[in-house]
Amino acid sequence: MSNSAPAPSPAPAVSARHDETLFQALRLLEADPHTTQRQLAQRLGLSLGMANYCLQALATKGFVKMESFRNSRNKLAYSYILTPRGLAEKATLTAHFLQRKMREYEHLQAEIEQLRREAGRQASDGGTGRSE
Repeated sequence: MSNSAPAPSPAPAVSARHDETLFQALRLLEADPHTTQRQLAQRLGLSLGMANYCLQALATKGFVKMESFRNSRNKLAYSYILTPRGLAEKATLTAHFLQRKMREYEHLQAEIEQLRREAGRQASDGGTGRSE
């Protein structure tokens, strides 16, 4: 009998990074289904092996359908077509991505305002950090 505990869920930063990679991959493939694995890797900042893994995962999840064709150099190449399920996932990831970016934007606005107040205080006290 096994008493192994379920695997812990990924840390939020890892999950967000994973979701963003999937989102960006789906965006790139929707824009250009003939994107090569090498191009995808370069555009996403991934190794070629990781781009291959990502594409295989998207296909396994049913988000992307791979179709082979002959390219101009008479080599076998693939076209990556988003499935209806892939389009739905992209829409969900787009909403999450937008929410995350809006939170980041609001945080940056608050931080900029705080820095402006600090800079104004320092300017008014001659940069000493003390009130006179």
